[in-house]
Amino acid sequence: MDMTPDLSDRLALVTGASRGIGREIALQMAALGAHVIAVARTAGGLEELDDEIKAKGGQATLVPLDLTDYDGIDRLGGAIHERWGKLDILVANAGILGPISPIGHVKAKDFEQVMAVNVTATWRMIRTTDPLLRKSDAGRAIIMSSGAAQACKPFWGPYSASKAAVVALARTWAGEAQNSALRVNYVNPGPTRTRMRAQAMPGEDPMTLPGADEIAAKIVPLAGPDVSDTGRLWDAPSLNWCD
Repeated sequence: MDMTPDLSDRLALVTGASRGIGREIALQMAALGAHVIAVARTAGGLEELDDEIKAKGGQATLVPLDLTDYDGIDRLGGAIHERWGKLDILVANAGILGPISPIGHVKAKDFEQVMAVNVTATWRMIRTTDPLLRKSDAGRAIIMSSGAAQACKPFWGPYSASKAAVVALARTWAGEAQNSALRVNYVNPGPTRTRMRAQAMPGEDPMTLPGADEIAAKIVPLAGPDVSDTGRLWDAPSLNWCD
């Protein structure tokens, strides 16, 4: 796998693009030549991203969108079809942590919110981009999971369950697309110096962790046209396929 893929003239959709790993993936893909469709809830964060991409000679289209606006996700797919007719890369990165709490103490609305953002929105994004990615000569989907999907640590029930569900979606999609040019893989980014990590582990020294830019650099190669693996887990910290 080419660790610095040529993404010239590729069209990449990145969710959760206003901060953290998603932001760094968007920046790095733009630097490699991709036109980035950057999706996030916060318009201000997207505008800052756009400024940085343009300052480095890249191109982006900004889409302020709350991913629980499922009709909005469908409209986005339609808009991409009308403007470009295809999509080359999907990075389904957006997600929330939810409560760290005993399962029996989790409020129903909090559990449902984690599932809405992490699982249902990912499925809606898959559904709306699948036909677009299949029109690419080398469609690539990168679905962000977590080590929590396998570890299932105490008190992490909603998040762990949501990420396990995302893995099931990715593997199923990969199997359905195996006779096409579309490749679908899912990622464990590992502990990373992000706002979500600080929320989950408030006593941890963030400077002991790799930055989001370092982890993004290990994920972006999955978008390369030379990638042949599909339906597999990419462990970003070790730069290895793990199944």
